Amino acid sequence: MMNLLMTTVTELEQYRQRQYDAFMQHSMPTVEERITNLKILKQLITQHQVQICQAITADFGCRSTTETALLEIFTSLESINGAIKDVKAWMKPQHRHTSLWFKPAKNSVIPQPLGVVGIIVPWNYPLFLTIAPMVAALAAGNRVMVKMSENSQHLCQLLQQLFAHDFSAEQIYIVAEEGETGIAFSQLAFDHLIFTGSTTTGKAVMAAAATHLVPVTLELGGKSPVILADDYDVHLALSRILGGKMYNSGQTCVAPDYLLVPQALESEVIRQSQAIMAQRFTDIQHPDYTSIIDDLSFSRLCDTVENAVELGAKVINLIPKSAADPQQRKFPLQLICQPTDVMTVMQREIFGPLLPIITYKNIQQAVDYINARERPLALYLFSNDKTVQQQVINQTRSGGVTINDVMLHVAQDDLPFGGIGHSGMGHYHGRDGFERLSKLRPITYQAALSTTKYFYAPYSKIGQRLINFIINRKLSRYK
Repeated sequence: MMNLLMTTVTELEQYRQRQYDAFMQHSMPTVEERITNLKILKQLITQHQVQICQAITADFGCRSTTETALLEIFTSLESINGAIKDVKAWMKPQHRHTSLWFKPAKNSVIPQPLGVVGIIVPWNYPLFLTIAPMVAALAAGNRVMVKMSENSQHLCQLLQQLFAHDFSAEQIYIVAEEGETGIAFSQLAFDHLIFTGSTTTGKAVMAAAATHLVPVTLELGGKSPVILADDYDVHLALSRILGGKMYNSGQTCVAPDYLLVPQALESEVIRQSQAIMAQRFTDIQHPDYTSIIDDLSFSRLCDTVENAVELGAKVINLIPKSAADPQQRKFPLQLICQPTDVMTVMQREIFGPLLPIITYKNIQQAVDYINARERPLALYLFSNDKTVQQQVINQTRSGGVTINDVMLHVAQDDLPFGGIGHSGMGHYHGRDGFERLSKLRPITYQAALSTTKYFYAPYSKIGQRLINFIINRKLSRYK
């Protein structure tokens, strides 16, 4: 196994070295070159969107093509369009303040490409989570290597063909997972590595990247809470919460993971949830009802429900005419009422169509419940009360927040996307992605005439007086 791993590392390192050598030959692509690459990427997706949707459906077993078009094709194209429009402005030097004592010197920050960026892509949104970081990398002028998931074989094969036709291997190279590839990929001497996936795997990726001191962006996940306040319309809130939860059958890193509701509203929340889902799905055989990705994940969800029932939770199937289908790996949306911390469903990210409901007496109790756990990738609050909104925002920490809806902040390309603590580190999207994958290089331009000649040893009396004046003046300013 060790020989196989080392061979894999060697082969991948050869591609990384080819990209790095090509980068060093042309390390500052022009804005026109970057825009050209982005336009080629846009054309690749636009022209082959049907094939892309079909490949993703084949990988899932059943994945709504309409949902893929909305959540992957549309979001990818929006990311590209935004970069095409703004990259020229992003590339401009940023002028910075120069202290009075160093004038007439001038300061600026110049964004420069890092070199070769590695991207490790999960299976749940395999196109968008390939394209979004790739757009940031290309806009910043970098070369890119992508490692796809073993659960995305059909899409990986398609993208390998499409990218090989439109881009050289020195520009973009896509790697398939072959068992040990992810470990090998994480060990490469990238100039930056972006990983999206579980917290456990993220820790391993970070440890591997540390061998070469590779900076990492980790987009992980966690249990993203939803708070329903008593001033908000229950039906409207649940319409949005359940809609977001059912995207990709709950297999989304920012999906609502558990719902905090006022004690007096628990029965109403259950009743409204049943009514909403009865209008949306009569059974789970609908083509817009996405399959669970693999047998292991399906079994995990079955075990999670069984564990909750055994430990006293009330489980409500919101699509009561359908039971879990192991052949198609389809799993009906279910509420887990009054779960406890000892249950599996509350111990890890669910990543499926299960929604625990927890009651609270007041908003502070809900906030305290969230704060007693690891910081989530997303937090959602349904309330029109500005005081409540500010209380929750100020007293909690999460990667991002959406008020009165779920998941929308991720689709706003001008907002940074990223986690905090166990839900990740670093962020990208839009300008934040461009800057994350650039070296913001500080430059000082010294003038012909300067006072710095007084700051060299041995210090003259003028120099001593000037230093004393600077220090005492600054001290007096802050008394």
